[in-house]
Amino acid sequence: MAPDHQSDTGTAPARKPGWTPLHETDPSLLGHVPDGDRGTVAETGTTVVGLTTDDAVVMAADRRASVGGGRFVTSKRVRKVEPVHPTAAAALSGAVGHIQQFVRTLEAEANLYEDRRGERMTMTALSTLAGNVLRSAPLYVSPLLGGVDADGPQVFGLDGGGGVLSDDYAAGGSGMQVAYGVLERQYESGLSETAARGVAARAIDGASERDTASGNGLTVATVTADGVAVEEYDALEEVAA
Repeated sequence: MAPDHQSDTGTAPARKPGWTPLHETDPSLLGHVPDGDRGTVAETGTTVVGLTTDDAVVMAADRRASVGGGRFVTSKRVRKVEPVHPTAAAALSGAVGHIQQFVRTLEAEANLYEDRRGERMTMTALSTLAGNVLRSAPLYVSPLLGGVDADGPQVFGLDGGGGVLSDDYAAGGSGMQVAYGVLERQYESGLSETAARGVAARAIDGASERDTASGNGLTVATVTADGVAVEEYDALEEVAA
């Protein structure tokens, strides 16, 4: 049987009917996240990973959204990896409404920068912008950012306080401990794009086995100097098919 998955390319990829990128879902799902309300708002507990190859970055995430810390699944087909720049993507975990705000702000500022200066943001500038966005607003978001520029492929982990850390690979979200275990064992420098996609997929799949807030397939994005290609999969086996 042929793999049943969706493939998108570019910064404004077409999508299968019924699939909703997080930043385009209903903003009324969440405005802010008071501490007492975090059990009732839509969240992506999520597992997200990002890793570099010689010429590309691979980003991946599961597709489950939930409330109550993963106790109830509100969606089984949410896309949590989004292009935010012609050659960059973000893998997103946190509260849905805050993710919407973060992605829209990052896209708008990156476009404004390019319009004013006539050149694209470098990954260092984009990661600094992302950190400033998180620092300036109380957003319940912990994203990974990955992309390619003149300095090559780069992955950045960001925290809710705006901290930015660069590494060859990173994981985030509620399943990050299991995902890091896979990455530590299987990542090595010089991986091919195909091998890197397999490592990222196995990290997400492993976390989904143990983390109740992660699951329901995965999204994998491959970022190169030519653009961002986003693909949806129902199972780990489809990634290598």
